[in-house]
Amino acid sequence: MTTSAPSLKRIHHVAYRCKDAQETAEWYSRVLGMEYTTAFAEDKVPSTGEDDPYMHIFLDAGGGNVLAFFELPNQPELDRDRNTPAWVQHLAFEVADLDALLAAKVHVEAQGIEVLGPTYHGIFKSIYFFDPNGHRLELACNIGTPEQYAELRELAPVMLEEWSWTKRAPRHAAWLHTEPAE
Repeated sequence: MTTSAPSLKRIHHVAYRCKDAQETAEWYSRVLGMEYTTAFAEDKVPSTGEDDPYMHIFLDAGGGNVLAFFELPNQPELDRDRNTPAWVQHLAFEVADLDALLAAKVHVEAQGIEVLGPTYHGIFKSIYFFDPNGHRLELACNIGTPEQYAELRELAPVMLEEWSWTKRAPRHAAWLHTEPAE
């Protein structure tokens, strides 16, 4: 019997844990303009039958993208993976352009939130900050050319193969790390 990979349409939602569902819904609405759309609450986990009350909230992140959170009051306190640096695990959202990114930085900082950036990544620039649950967020705007994206797509297999052997950064796309003079 032959099988084939499923034909995926899009990401239905991405779920993270939160400390307080109401605080999280209000924060994402105020800071990022997301609309709180749906809540599921159960005393038993539908997939396993375990007794574990939860509140599961959903926020519209635009463009058919949904961000969800679980508040789990009977579980140990929310913490991050201590074996992974804080800069690694993050959720990135795209904004329209550099002007939108800079305006977002001003808005987020006006909420009393510390923002890092803009940081240059060759084909995009981004800012970073944390939500009230300790999740690192990134807002990014694309600045690359079609030729740059095509080059990176062509180089991807070569770079991954080299990385697999050396565990050192391949230099094939070193231009990504040199910001042009303005």
